[in-house]
Amino acid sequence: MKPTFTQQSNHSNKRLKFIFTFAFLVFSLTIFSQNTISGKVVDEKGKPVSGANIFIEGTYDGASSSETGNFSFTTTTTGSQTLVVSFLIYETSKTVIDVANFQNKTIKLRESVTSLDAVVITAGTLEAGDKARVSVLKPLDIVTTAGSAGNIIAALQTLPGTQTVGEDGRLFVRGGEANETQTFVDGIRVAQPYGATTNNLPTRGRFSPFLFSGISFSTGGYSAEYGEALSSVLLLNTQDDPDQDKTEIALMTVGLGIGNTQKWKKSSLSVNANYINLAPYQAIIPQNVDWNSPFQSLSGETVYRYNFNNGILKIYAAFDSSKFDINQENINSPEKIRVDLNNNNFYLNSSYKGVFGNNWQITSGLSYGYSNNKINLDSDKVANDENAAHLKLKLKKSFSDRLKLSFGADYFITQFNEDFKENSGSVFTNGYDANIAAVYTEADIFFSKKWAAKVGVRASNNDLLNETAISPRISFAYKMAKNSQFSFAYGDFTQTPNTEYIKYSNNHQFESEKASHYILNFQYNKNGKTFRAETYFKDYSNLVKFDTKMAAYNSVYDNSGSGYAKGLDLFWRDGKSIKNLEYWVSYSYIDTERNYKNFSSQVTPSFVADHSLSIVTKYWINDWKSQIGFTNSYSSGRPYNNPNETKFMNGKTKSYNSLSFNWAYLLSQQKILYFSVSNVLGSQNVFGYEYANNPDNTGFYNRKEIVPTADRFFFVGFFWTISNDKKDNQLKNL
Repeated sequence: MKPTFTQQSNHSNKRLKFIFTFAFLVFSLTIFSQNTISGKVVDEKGKPVSGANIFIEGTYDGASSSETGNFSFTTTTTGSQTLVVSFLIYETSKTVIDVANFQNKTIKLRESVTSLDAVVITAGTLEAGDKARVSVLKPLDIVTTAGSAGNIIAALQTLPGTQTVGEDGRLFVRGGEANETQTFVDGIRVAQPYGATTNNLPTRGRFSPFLFSGISFSTGGYSAEYGEALSSVLLLNTQDDPDQDKTEIALMTVGLGIGNTQKWKKSSLSVNANYINLAPYQAIIPQNVDWNSPFQSLSGETVYRYNFNNGILKIYAAFDSSKFDINQENINSPEKIRVDLNNNNFYLNSSYKGVFGNNWQITSGLSYGYSNNKINLDSDKVANDENAAHLKLKLKKSFSDRLKLSFGADYFITQFNEDFKENSGSVFTNGYDANIAAVYTEADIFFSKKWAAKVGVRASNNDLLNETAISPRISFAYKMAKNSQFSFAYGDFTQTPNTEYIKYSNNHQFESEKASHYILNFQYNKNGKTFRAETYFKDYSNLVKFDTKMAAYNSVYDNSGSGYAKGLDLFWRDGKSIKNLEYWVSYSYIDTERNYKNFSSQVTPSFVADHSLSIVTKYWINDWKSQIGFTNSYSSGRPYNNPNETKFMNGKTKSYNSLSFNWAYLLSQQKILYFSVSNVLGSQNVFGYEYANNPDNTGFYNRKEIVPTADRFFFVGFFWTISNDKKDNQLKNL
């Protein structure tokens, strides 16, 4: 029997009531199963943090903290969950909570140590480059400094802690000799960073500035990653990626230059070549040296870069062939001594930097350097060659923003051979083979946004000296205010003695020379203004001594020498106070003494001036489309030994002063006319004196001045850049 209409209606009503009842129960259960999460977000000092994001990981359940730091939200999750709290300048907090019992809780956030205004260790280190956290120079400064003539080393000599040793041209840092500074390209050592030269003839750095994007110049207390340098390391970093294809042409009074850069999707290639001939310059400017043949050189560099998904490979190669022929006066000879020098140099550097795994970074590479000198000294002949290699592997792991650990290994190989052939036919052969294996580890620890430390140790074994050295390094930094901080650094450093000594190692047993550094630094940086003050103390030991006038094969050597260096360095830079004007001022005071070489007592060496002052200015004149620069370098007198006096090293030269000027004029956006002149005022600088070995008939030792090869150096050049955007120019290279 079929149901009636009334029966069907009743059945439908019952079903509808069931559905509504079920839905209500589900809705009620959902409402009552929600949990409330609440609390307050504060910083390390207990102050409320407003605007922080608070949420349950993996859900959309969350809220933002109020002005008082309070927050509250509901969630349908149950059991143990991860509560995430994040805000821009703080470390992200992740806490495992029981959602049923997390009400009115306090969450404390720590300041992020990776923020731009976080502490950074600066003791002993001066950085230039776009990637530098605290930069005292810009990449342009290296080559737009008046008087530098495109020489990286000359530009660095305007920084505190360096000495201007005009008769040498290399870097002398805080009482250390030039060989106490090591140069690295992309972290790999350069065995022969300077051009060949002879006595009292200044040299230049081998490298063209425009291939480098950043420079780190450490005047002491440097990282455990680097060794074999008693005083300083100079780190040059090549460009990771050029911005565009371009060709650069240089027509100069001293030579020609051409460079080209090609950029592809994942790789790029930069090549440059230069020919230098100083004959035109020497024909116009009176010379203090009798040249038979002027300095000439042919050089070139290339960098190839390939970008992998997780790293970059760089291959850098450079060659340099140079020669000159001069007649040098000698106080001990009635005739001039002819010096005819030919040098060939090659340097190859390959490096890889990348990331892998869970926050691992790898840096590896190798370098090879070859230098060959052929020198004719009147009728005597000297020929030497050096082969040097460096292999490197470095691993770095970021365990957190507050702890980074790095460790690695180095292996240095050096082979040096020299033949000295006298006019009589006698031949003397000297040389050495040295292998140095080193391992190191270092930790970067950030206790907070204000406190940081770098702690490391380096161990090296030198098979030539048959010794192992352990060198601890430690640095601290404290940020006392947003724009200012203090840093302290301590380190022990060792170095194989100079080649001029250890080439006689077959007859003598040498030890590594040693130095300990103590550095206290204050730095202020704000709105284009930088101020640095740094005081230091260096303790030298195990320095080489010998018993003859010059180091020779039959000298008696030992490592009984010692010394100290202490002083104060000041640096001020301002690029904002006056429109279009940038300037910096560097001042150094040093008190240093050594008892080494053939010294009879502990005295200040002849390459040290107690006071040094540099003022560098650069001014852009828009109406003239010109950049004009001045550099004035001053240093007090340097000591020298006068055998006519009883006290050793009692003499003092007059003060050194040189004012240099440069002018870069933009003929068009990509064409520049450039002019520079050093020592504009023609100051008659004297670097020291050379005394006769024996007195004259009256018992007086005669002398001659050691002076620059010329009172002035001038330079005129035309520089043309051809690029895709038609805007790039070579102002950065001048």
